[in-house]
Amino acid sequence: MRGITKVFPGARALDGVDLEVRAGEVHCLLGQNGAGKSTLIKVLAGAHQPDGGELVWDGEPVVLSGPTAAMRHGISTIYQELDLVDGLSVADNIFLGHERARFGLTRRGETAAAARGLLRSLGHPEIAPGTGVGSLSPAQQQIVSMARALSHDTRLMVMDEPSAVLTQDEVGNLFRVVRELTARGVAVLYISHRMAEIRAIGHRVTVLKDGRTVAAGLPASTPTAQLVALMTGREGVYDFPERPGAAGAGERAQVLRVERLRLPGSFEDVTFTVHAGEIVGLAGLVGSGRSEILHAVYGALRPASGTVTVDGKALPPGRVTAAVRAGVGLAPEERKSQALFLHDSVVRNVSVSSLSRFARFGWLDRGRERAAATARVTELDLRPADPYRAVRTLSGGNQQKAVLARWLLRGCRVLLLDEPTRGVDVGARAELYALVRALADSGVAVLFVSSEVPEVLGLADRALVLREGRVVHEADAASLKESDVLDLVMEGSRP
Repeated sequence: MRGITKVFPGARALDGVDLEVRAGEVHCLLGQNGAGKSTLIKVLAGAHQPDGGELVWDGEPVVLSGPTAAMRHGISTIYQELDLVDGLSVADNIFLGHERARFGLTRRGETAAAARGLLRSLGHPEIAPGTGVGSLSPAQQQIVSMARALSHDTRLMVMDEPSAVLTQDEVGNLFRVVRELTARGVAVLYISHRMAEIRAIGHRVTVLKDGRTVAAGLPASTPTAQLVALMTGREGVYDFPERPGAAGAGERAQVLRVERLRLPGSFEDVTFTVHAGEIVGLAGLVGSGRSEILHAVYGALRPASGTVTVDGKALPPGRVTAAVRAGVGLAPEERKSQALFLHDSVVRNVSVSSLSRFARFGWLDRGRERAAATARVTELDLRPADPYRAVRTLSGGNQQKAVLARWLLRGCRVLLLDEPTRGVDVGARAELYALVRALADSGVAVLFVSSEVPEVLGLADRALVLREGRVVHEADAASLKESDVLDLVMEGSRP
């Protein structure tokens, strides 16, 4: 890949990226969240068409017009968010799009036997070809996705964070498969934040930062400090509001307490507090349990053990209604699918969690609903200031304001924010930062997750660093450097 560029509305995701992968090697691709890794592999998989640059395959320029064209050339991609079909069997998923058929009829026996052979080669003969994929564990689904990739005549396999849902034993099995592939001359492009994995399995490393190649072809033995230095340092603008003084911080009331919270496969023994007027940031890699902790506090996930306490009262686990009544509000990462009614008005999106306030004798007082929602929208300077506008027509930043207005109207005590600035432009980010700080200054306890380390360190008063489901470090955010956090999430310790 030479000089690859890709521009989306308002953002240049790739800005002249170079990448060279050789037959029989494991080439590791490094970069922070937002560096352009996912966009690059989608270009390589034919899912995105580049706006500039050149792809060369076997020494000849090539145009990958779509995923089918990429697969014809032998490029198989295993995405971090697995693209399996829950309603189909394991065997049907493995051969989806290139079914073993004769005269238009699928040859079930042959398909099952071939699927069984692929699963056996991956060290998982216990996965039955006829089992529905939706009933499998995340780790087993990862194996099925690998089997599907291997069902093609693969010459380049792209693996995006393949170990995120695997146990240590399963990671060892993954490495065995990768080594067998490279021994046959298959090239592997391996994306991971885990430095130990890169050293164990990698040959060479390419580093991306802000959509550009900042280092190419480094040996996998390159010291962590050097790789971290290449990954850090942003040109993006972060305009954070000033933190309040530390005076009196110890006297703030404790609003949220999470104690020994545990959800197998997601997080273990998580304990922390958030006080009134405090912003606490959770930093960690995708798969470290960040979002799952927020959803457990909100009651959308039921932990196996541990307690969540708001204002001294323990919340019943796994009950969203009880959490909302206690004053907990959540702005989820996928706001369009999990938080907003896109075709409804701004008013209805803001008032939906507080409708009982505007009901009288079983009837909704639309005048009071409109007045209250409009007041919150005005307070947050949502633009355009049209309470009847369909929320789907708003920008990302204003859609996020609508979600925050909902919890402001509800009078929440604990505000949970999952990737609050994802899909938000730089100017709107500054507004959201100021808004979150203003909510904290009003006494709200804020707990947020961000994949952008500078955002955690710039907005939070206190930072918790997560690695593989455990809090490995807690400190005042102002006392940490970006490289400190990256060392912690990759290695579990600071140098």
